[in-house]
Amino acid sequence: MSASALTAIAAAALAVVTAATATTQPVPATVTARVETPAVYDDEAGGNANADDPAVWVDPTRPERSIVIGTLKEAGLDVYGLDGRRLQHIAAPQAPGEDAAPGRFNNVDIVYGFDLAGRKTDLALVSDRGRDRVRAYAIDPVAVAKGRPPLRDVTAADVAPVFAADESEVDEQRTAYGLAAYSDDDAYVVVSRREETSLRLLELEDRGGRVGYRTEDTLDLPTSFTLPDGASWRPCADPGERPQVEGMAVDQEEHVLYAAQEAVGLWRVELDDAEFEKPVLLDRVREYGTPWTYDSAEEECVLDTANDPGFGGRHLSADAEGVTVYHAGDGAGYVLASSQGDNTFAAYDRKGDNTYLGSFAIGDGAATDGVQHSDGSTVVNVPLGRSFPRGLLVTHDGEAAPADGDRESTNFKFTPWESVARAFPRPLRVDTESFDPRDTD
Repeated sequence: MSASALTAIAAAALAVVTAATATTQPVPATVTARVETPAVYDDEAGGNANADDPAVWVDPTRPERSIVIGTLKEAGLDVYGLDGRRLQHIAAPQAPGEDAAPGRFNNVDIVYGFDLAGRKTDLALVSDRGRDRVRAYAIDPVAVAKGRPPLRDVTAADVAPVFAADESEVDEQRTAYGLAAYSDDDAYVVVSRREETSLRLLELEDRGGRVGYRTEDTLDLPTSFTLPDGASWRPCADPGERPQVEGMAVDQEEHVLYAAQEAVGLWRVELDDAEFEKPVLLDRVREYGTPWTYDSAEEECVLDTANDPGFGGRHLSADAEGVTVYHAGDGAGYVLASSQGDNTFAAYDRKGDNTYLGSFAIGDGAATDGVQHSDGSTVVNVPLGRSFPRGLLVTHDGEAAPADGDRESTNFKFTPWESVARAFPRPLRVDTESFDPRDTD
């Protein structure tokens, strides 16, 4: 969705929250981050860097040496230590031709122990929105230990576009967008399509010591919805666009995909034998069902909040964005989703019907500023040394401070998991032993 459309939706969302739900909804808990990464700038001087989505790689022997990998869109990837210090920068691929689009890295996730050239190899997998590919980077624990750049590109040269039929269609940019990875005996990646409702399930494969993939299944989420009063409703979008998905995460033990369709809500999709099962909409954004018009002069959607029929949810304000899963023992844990329109995160029970448990915000603290308009997030339950002994939540911040004039700045915030858990009136679980992200078979 365009920035202008997002702005219109966010403003309307705040109005709806204030007018309709402020008296009935509990105030979100507020926590503060402990560490932040250097701000990056989406302008020529900053290399057109725009932080978006993080992933955490857990070091197998020294958890305090674990690293955070963050996408920067057109600027590629940054790799950070747990102190927020930049350890490596990887540029996105250059355009293959004068009229072609360059690489643009959108989302990132981790697969542990992929069998590559006969060796168990940890991979960072990235959706390249610019070139409609999935890029694979091997993570070298020895390099991490010695303070050398740890990521190395191992993408097979012959990987095909994820969605586009040919290279000319790639340049239309309805390309790979969101990404979530998981593994059992094999390794898989779910990829969403920009400005479309499609999700594609890919299986990774070793192609002569490089990482390729093949399509296993495709799922198209709805583009329109029948409301309780019988009316048909289509989500707000720019002309020609359909309600896309970006934020996604897979429950690594249960093989359940959680996918945030930005202007619709949060979906739950079982993954069975490398196939998508029937999707279930477990929560809706507040704007769901609200009439809208398109202002062609301003090039933005305008929500008619005065005629909101009240069919939306109460916990997510469009856009619904970054999704991550906190695993605890015996199927317990939480699904977290970014409510971008009101700068909060909604928490749902991982078990059963995914009951909503409450919301939290990351506010200004002594060491870092707060988090606004968060696109991506990831959480790990295991101890990561002295800095994060009870787990870590990493979130994208769409408005990093202090600002540098009018430059658009973004970064990532690192928040101790126990800070989030203890902020709830009924504290969430802190379980550092029942789940190992390296052992998901």
